[in-house]
Amino acid sequence: MSIRKRYTGLIETYRDRLPVSESTRIISIGEGNTPLIQLQNIPRLIGKDVDIYVKFEGLNPTGSFKDRGMTMAVTKAVEEGSQAILCASTGNTSASAAAYAVRAGIKAFVLIPEGKIALGKLAQTLMYGAEIIQINGNFDVGMALVKQLADHAPVTIVNSINPYRLEGQKTAAFEIVDELGTAPDFHCLPVGNAGNISAYWKGYSEYARASENLKAVTDKRPVMCGYQAAGAAPFISGKMIDHPETIATAIRIGHPQSWDKAWNAQKESGGWFDAMTDEQILAAQKMLSQFEGIFCEPASATSLAGALQDIGAGKIPEGSSIVCTLTGNGLKDPDTAISQCKDTHPVTIDATLDAVKRAILDRM
Repeated sequence: MSIRKRYTGLIETYRDRLPVSESTRIISIGEGNTPLIQLQNIPRLIGKDVDIYVKFEGLNPTGSFKDRGMTMAVTKAVEEGSQAILCASTGNTSASAAAYAVRAGIKAFVLIPEGKIALGKLAQTLMYGAEIIQINGNFDVGMALVKQLADHAPVTIVNSINPYRLEGQKTAAFEIVDELGTAPDFHCLPVGNAGNISAYWKGYSEYARASENLKAVTDKRPVMCGYQAAGAAPFISGKMIDHPETIATAIRIGHPQSWDKAWNAQKESGGWFDAMTDEQILAAQKMLSQFEGIFCEPASATSLAGALQDIGAGKIPEGSSIVCTLTGNGLKDPDTAISQCKDTHPVTIDATLDAVKRAILDRM
């Protein structure tokens, strides 16, 4: 009987492709190694011959893809002697930063927009014990303040302007290629701050390129397709916007910090950006839950909404393999989920066998 090695996080798994040494103290909570799930019912529902996979990043330790970048960012912050980290956040980054700070034994300061953060994310950040500072302004205002604070306070910024964040996040592309044996034809992502589309392209590119010490793993890179919420779509308008609005709080960002990197990923891959309405995003979220048993937060479903639109239009041809990144868990934003089910009410019956049996048979 063979003994399987215990999984200890993405840095240990991909140590030879990450900027760490043998002496680096790794700050990990077992992130990475998230499931790549092939959709079974939705392709039949839309009547298209496509292989659609979802990379469900909502099963990372704090429930979002942010953990991939945070393990690297906090590991390097500690290695460099930092005693505190700082971020601006719409919710997921703050939860992740707070958790990894606890793990490392350092402080986390987070700036969040007042009244613009989903309750699930706020609850996490509170429970992890971060120092929370609410501002009268959106994420973009908070990000601008964080960048200014870097020169006035002894803290390490762990937003995606920190290059180690993208180093960690690129490992999701490694995992996909390792599992599929090659890169997909198309990779679809939600785009807010644009760090993730940049990181995935970096990962695919590194796996397709041989170096002095590493062999190429694949000879293929996917077309990168980035989808934004219609009310928060600077990549569609071609310029930053000051007042983004969307129900998908995780991508309610008008001034993406990885602007140039994301444009590079789109152009080098032959891909595109497009915008989805809130109605399309929520429909895709509900579709994933009701037909595939996968519960993601609204922003995550933007990737599937975009993929379905482009499959239907023939922009993504039949016969293609497609990966959609689902960035966060549905439990991050329970209020939005419940609001979509407001017309569904549980039936109340007598606590008898006959009553339960009748209730079941009536609904068969």
